Amino acid sequence: MKRLFDIVASGLGLVVLSPVFAVLAIWIKADSKGPVFYRQTRVGRDNKDFRLFKFRSMRPDSDKLGLITVGGHDPRVTRSGYYIRKYKLDEFPQLINVFKGDMSLVGPRPEVRKYVDMYTPEQMRVLSVRPGITSLASIRYRNENDILATAEDPDRCYIEKVMPDKLNIDLEYVDRATLWNDIKLILSTFKEIVTK
Repeated sequence: MKRLFDIVASGLGLVVLSPVFAVLAIWIKADSKGPVFYRQTRVGRDNKDFRLFKFRSMRPDSDKLGLITVGGHDPRVTRSGYYIRKYKLDEFPQLINVFKGDMSLVGPRPEVRKYVDMYTPEQMRVLSVRPGITSLASIRYRNENDILATAEDPDRCYIEKVMPDKLNIDLEYVDRATLWNDIKLILSTFKEIVTK
């Protein structure tokens, strides 16, 4: 049922949001040089790599300067990218990943290999389900970039504090996942975006 829900919802989402996609694509291209989409290798279900789609919100090759984004005014973020990130519009193309089966609408956020390699055997259980566009951990840590911006060492703060806490929340999801809980998390995500 969860996979069927993901296929139907992501397919409808891609159709309904296609005009928004077009407007965002024009805005991104007009604002800075580079591709419309940013594709990054993330780790998915069963510890397998996949290519995650996002609208590009940073200057090309910004990830070579570090994987952690610090605050909304990270100098690598473009003008359009600031608003695209603020309202989570950069996440919309992940509906493609959901439709393809790489991801689910709800599930632990997919991480890059560098950080997955640091997981304990218990934490690796988050890879028993498809990663999601949204999760309880991402709602609770919606201001994660601001937290890291105030840290003396953002990468260390993420590894030692943020990541373990998010993984604990994600493990609770894995143990209690139901379609009804997914729907409630989707509604909570929309509420957070609208009221932010």
